[in-house]
Amino acid sequence: MTRKKILVTGGAGFIGGNFVQYMVNKYPQFDIYNLDLLTYAGDLTKHRDIESKGNYFFVKGDIADRDIIMSLFEKEKFDYVAHFAAESHVDRSINEPEIFVRTNVLGTQVLLDAAKKIGVTKFVHVSTDEVYGELDFDPTTFFTEESPLQPNSPYSASKASSDFMVRSYHETFGLPVNITRCSNNYGPFHFPEKLIPLTISRVLNDEKVPVYGVGKNVRDWLHVLDHCAAIDLVLHEGVNGEVYNVGGHNERTNLDVVKTIISTLGKSEELIEFVTDRLGHDKRYAIDPTKLERLGWKPTYTFETGIAQTIQWYLDNKWWWEKIISGDYPNYFKKQYSLLKF
Repeated sequence: MTRKKILVTGGAGFIGGNFVQYMVNKYPQFDIYNLDLLTYAGDLTKHRDIESKGNYFFVKGDIADRDIIMSLFEKEKFDYVAHFAAESHVDRSINEPEIFVRTNVLGTQVLLDAAKKIGVTKFVHVSTDEVYGELDFDPTTFFTEESPLQPNSPYSASKASSDFMVRSYHETFGLPVNITRCSNNYGPFHFPEKLIPLTISRVLNDEKVPVYGVGKNVRDWLHVLDHCAAIDLVLHEGVNGEVYNVGGHNERTNLDVVKTIISTLGKSEELIEFVTDRLGHDKRYAIDPTKLERLGWKPTYTFETGIAQTIQWYLDNKWWWEKIISGDYPNYFKKQYSLLKF
């Protein structure tokens, strides 16, 4: 029996990296290929526990490099593609939007061409709730799969563009695709430029924690392992051409998140430092995941259990994140750490 091959793009990043580990351990009968360019947020040390397993393979490559991608697909004949690779940090997109267009739009289009050429069984494009724009603070309103796309940052605009490209390859060429749009993820191996790991690392070091504006922006928090289970389900059971929202039912203001971490670590809220708000900062995101729940998925983590587990993971794995913020890491992050917020 021929072994199925699954390509995971961006498998050295946060969500893609967790998905690689999830799939390698859950499906020993599948060969899992991790394709990543290893830019500043790409890290392979997170895979030290699976790198010797016979069903795990790493390939270094740029998804926007057509020659590399076409050669790889023609050689390996992948059955499934789970596409996580993306520039994803909103602050960086404001300063360097061109990078986001190249990776998120052109890179996705190159992958779609390769997938179409070899005839994959399924192409799952992992997107974000940020493509919907923002909601007001009315707790009864949610993003659904039918909500219009109204991106407000160069990052979310590039993701919306890639969503449209994926949809077009299904409508025009019949490529079997799904698009998933998730709320804010958190959990192990979250890069320290993002809100939760940034807060944990700074609180542990008794450093000021920057909070945009007055901290009232609301996000729906989704544990990364719940997200991995959702992508796994869509990969195997998703109806071709459909979009599925993935939300955690865990809305919190940024200030509440920071205060929860500070309280859990037994530190003072005097560490909170309100800073000038981000340009185009969306007020609220909230996902209605009913459609995915009908497919058979439900989140297993509440925010309370998930944030406690995440804080403990950062306490137990200082070997991973301390090297990043100390400067034993690519120069870009060493120089920018004091400037990036979340």
